[in-house]
Amino acid sequence: MKDLFNLEGKVALVTGATYGIGFSMALGLAESGARIIFNDINEELVEKGRKAYEEAGINAKGYVCDVTNEEAVKDLITKIENEIGIVDILVNNAGIIKRIPMTEMSVEDFRKVIDVDLNAPFIVSKAVIPGMIKKGHGKIINICSMMSELGRETVSAYAAAKGGLKMLTKNICSEFGDKNIQCNGIGPGYIATPQTAPLREKQADGSRHPFDSFIISKTPAGRWGEPNDLVGPAVFLASDASNFVNGHILYVDGGILAYIGKQP
Repeated sequence: MKDLFNLEGKVALVTGATYGIGFSMALGLAESGARIIFNDINEELVEKGRKAYEEAGINAKGYVCDVTNEEAVKDLITKIENEIGIVDILVNNAGIIKRIPMTEMSVEDFRKVIDVDLNAPFIVSKAVIPGMIKKGHGKIINICSMMSELGRETVSAYAAAKGGLKMLTKNICSEFGDKNIQCNGIGPGYIATPQTAPLREKQADGSRHPFDSFIISKTPAGRWGEPNDLVGPAVFLASDASNFVNGHILYVDGGILAYIGKQP
């Protein structure tokens, strides 16, 4: 059974994994034996990531790369293949969100979210797939979202991108499943990270933030997720344990998508 989840000798590229859920998933992959490669948009963030991995006892290799730039991504994958080896596992984790009402959102902001959250996974997947075909196997994990299934106020661009990423996941499965490449997605629920901390802050009177109360009321688990809640699913989808799982989105949401909510 342990061999099914063993990632020894595997090269894993986790985009944008300098902090947050990407960092946690990368640690889990490393603990299962994978060699971790990560990137971010500038040297400052990459150096921050290097220090975090060092403190965690992980020998990770970081690169500066804008994953929306196809030529930069091609150069990155060439460097990785020359310096470390062919990428066995790709986690398309890098992403952004802009919470702006649709009628107030500029086309430029909409395009930026689509570029990072949808175009970039296409670009990076396209770059690693030839190496995976050559090696005879590969795992691609796209970090989707509950917004791949649901809409909500102020996240039109994000929901459009994540819905598209869900279908890109299914299409990569359809095109390259016969090459022994499995492409699946993870759809996190609401995760307690530094980015969501303002939404969980206690109010001046000691009560919960209204959004915090909303999420707790909609989650059968009765809590926000933790980054570590995504580690097991990531290891599963990166390992031989999921060799016949393809084109699937695994929602790690504490049951939100299964729940209509309590009667008022």
